[in-house]
Amino acid sequence: MGLDLHLPAHGRGRGLAPPLRQLLRQPPGSWDLPELPEIGGPLLAEGAVAASQRRAAALLGAEHCWYGVNGASGLLQVALLALAPPGSRVLLPRNLHRSLLHACVLGQLEPLLFALPFDAATGLWQPPSPEHLQQVLQEALAGGPLAAVALVSPTYQGLAADLPALARVVHSAGVPLLVDAAHGCGAGMAAGVDIEVLSLQKSAGGLAQSAALLAQGPRVEAAAIERALLWLQTSSPSALLLASCEASMAELCSPAGRRRRRQAEQVAARLRRRCKACGLPLVDNGDPLRLVLHAAALGINGLEADAWLLERGVIAELPEPATLTFCLGQVPPVGVSWRLPRVLMALRRELGGTPLPPLQPPPLPLVAALALPIAQAWRAPSRPLPLAEAASAIAAEPLCPYPPGIPLLVPGERIDAARAAWLQRQQQLWPGQIADTVKVVAP
Repeated sequence: MGLDLHLPAHGRGRGLAPPLRQLLRQPPGSWDLPELPEIGGPLLAEGAVAASQRRAAALLGAEHCWYGVNGASGLLQVALLALAPPGSRVLLPRNLHRSLLHACVLGQLEPLLFALPFDAATGLWQPPSPEHLQQVLQEALAGGPLAAVALVSPTYQGLAADLPALARVVHSAGVPLLVDAAHGCGAGMAAGVDIEVLSLQKSAGGLAQSAALLAQGPRVEAAAIERALLWLQTSSPSALLLASCEASMAELCSPAGRRRRRQAEQVAARLRRRCKACGLPLVDNGDPLRLVLHAAALGINGLEADAWLLERGVIAELPEPATLTFCLGQVPPVGVSWRLPRVLMALRRELGGTPLPPLQPPPLPLVAALALPIAQAWRAPSRPLPLAEAASAIAAEPLCPYPPGIPLLVPGERIDAARAAWLQRQQQLWPGQIADTVKVVAP
């Protein structure tokens, strides 16, 4: 029997919210319903969905909640378009999900990209400190006003920022704060952020594509959010996905849901203890249900470790050059606390060696504007260019190795010589994930 340690967090149904599990036992299609009057929809003031959204907002301390059926990706786009009028500048972190870039194209926004602290041992972007973000804001605001600031917390690997402190920094500059909390459980409202987007398949018992947008405070206009929802969400939302939103949000905050999470965290604690007892290096993080193996410390590239584990029935969520992230889910697999350490020890015996050298941070300025508007660059005629010859060219599309969301290169960025050399090194670190060529804007 294999070990499924990947998303969705319901673990092939083990951790589905109970009402959703009951619904899925009904005859297929019986729950595939239109926006009947008694059901309603995310943008309708009456009906079961509207009532459910009001309850969800109250549970997580928000003024407003909207369900989404196009995943956190769709709701992140909604949030940015609601906050930023066409032509405005938005401050985005380098570990952003590319859906925010899509929003910049759709909304004719000017993205400013800011670098984050970088851990060379793991190759992971770290959450910014308040002092770091203050410096970023000062530099960005020197070029003009900002319509919004976005942050990612927690990250894919479970690294969480000090959101209350960061929200104070952003608000002191008079700017609203959007948090991509796709991998979180809804801590943003209590921290004072203006808009928070949750993926209910990543940290709750929901189905893929079910998501929620939470909003509060005077910096957010509910009408602007609903207008952006109207633009970007389907006019025929899936009743099944809306039911998934309701069930997973309620489960997240219910006594039974909290009890189940505590049980999962106990399993995770046993797993961590056994891994450490076996001398397996782990990356410290804030999410007990995300186990991050420091593969580089074992002398193994994370992508090679992932390929070896897949052959043995162990499916991780996120392989990267220096790390491998496992998602334990709402109900971890039976026996994971002893089965996973055993197979990781076999991995070390077979592939392990001298620890890999530290990774080089990307040669990036603290805050960077694009050389060409993102919409223009992404739509422009392009040509492939070998990475070795890419210096001085302008990127025409994002470069996103696995995971398929966080870009190493953004359309409209000019590639200088140092960046081109760094990208060639990344190609070696991501075997099979980065092509020999990059698409650049044709002269």
